[in-house]
Amino acid sequence: MDTKRFQRTTEDFICEHCGAPVTGDGYTNHCPKCLWSKHVDINPGDRAEVCRGLMKPTHVEMERDHETLTHTCVLCGEMRRNKIQKNDSREALFEIIEKEGM
Repeated sequence: MDTKRFQRTTEDFICEHCGAPVTGDGYTNHCPKCLWSKHVDINPGDRAEVCRGLMKPTHVEMERDHETLTHTCVLCGEMRRNKIQKNDSREALFEIIEKEGM
């Protein structure tokens, strides 16, 4: 079994939450329009997760030099953290922050 912690997988996809077409760059793990993701990886890029549930963006936080987005799988509850990308919707990020009451 391959034990790599990261595998760059370049894939384009249609967001299963909002229907937006997404052009992947090998690091893309969520829709930049609605920020939803899909639970497909055990380790980033491996596509080995069997759950395949949608992952809701649930939390935004500022870390040392970047912002982080937390996703929670709507099927199994798994939580994953990812860096916010420069093309991510600021409006969608602010909506998450407002819901958190920050």
